[in-house]
Formats: sequence, C-alpha cells, structure tokens
Amino acid sequence: MYPLIYHKTLSVEKWSTFSKGKQLLMIANELNRAQNCINNHLTQETNLAYERAFELIALTVEDLKWKGKCKELLRCNEMMGELYISDKKDAHQNQMMMDTLIKLSVESYNLLNLK
Repeated sequence: MYPLIYHKTLSVEKWSTFSKGKQLLMIANELNRAQNCINNHLTQETNLAYERAFELIALTVEDLKWKGKCKELLRCNEMMGELYISDKKDAHQNQMMMDTLIKLSVESYNLLNLK
C-alpha cells in the first residue's frame, strides 16, 4: 500500500472496520464531489476528488472482505484514471461510475434509495 496523502488517518485495518456498503458510499461521495466540480467546470477540484477516490479504492482492494471480488472496483479505478487524464471531464461517465459503485452492495443501494 502506498502512503496516503488525503486520508492520512486511515489504514487498511481501520478502513476494514467499515462495511462494504459504507466503503462504497464513501468512494461514491468523492465521485459525487467530482460530479459537482464537473458541473461547475472546476477541473483541478475534479481531479482532487478523483485522487481521494483513488486512495479509497486502494484501501478497499486491500481489505480482505473484498478478496476475489475486486474486478468492478479495479475497473472503476481504470475508468477514473481515464477521466483524470482527460482534458474534458465527462459528467455522464462519472455518474455511471457512481451509480455502478452504489449498486455493488445491497446496503449502499438501500441506504440511498429509501422511500
């Protein structure tokens, strides 16, 4: 695990105390921040939100409860990387990533879709 820049107080051990659903919601929260920045044409702030999300995904992949189930997380990481280096940020693609992350866990989906 590389040294964390934005989440210095987190460790894999501490991160693993959160449920899968809460972990996904925290990653999605960074993508939501990125979405707001994209909508306001704030490229640098969008990239900072992606950098924070990269850190959280790295912590998640290291969590043993995700062992063998990281394919979607790593694909999200890859897609975020494409958005990160892109000059024009794609709000639709960002929203799709956020929605997909939330749907990876019944808990995170239910927490955001309460009626």
